[in-house]
Amino acid sequence: MIYDNSNVFAKILRNELPCNKIYESEYSLAFYDISPQATIHALVITKCAYVSFADFSARASEAEIVGYIRDIGEVARLLGVEADGYRLIANHGANANQEVPHLHVHIFAGQKLGSLLSPSQ
Repeated sequence: MIYDNSNVFAKILRNELPCNKIYESEYSLAFYDISPQATIHALVITKCAYVSFADFSARASEAEIVGYIRDIGEVARLLGVEADGYRLIANHGANANQEVPHLHVHIFAGQKLGSLLSPSQ
């Protein structure tokens, strides 16, 4: 998968599109999903052009990797979801239904989430 600079997250990072921001650092931007799939549904995106965790882990600096992972934890704390629990999901590629070719982690919380996977029919 090749990084596409015209993807929606790149546009948000360039302030071409708005977002409902939760948190921002040197390494990431977190905001609420515009089509939430849970009571709490936030996205934490990298500020650099990576398409997946494989791409990120191969090309990012140690500072970027540590900063991004710490930021995901900080967003969970800011959302107040630690006590009841939350789910992190990062999709990669067509089989995982990755809709935006920009590394991002979904944080789902605020309700009982149930089973993670259901086979395709």
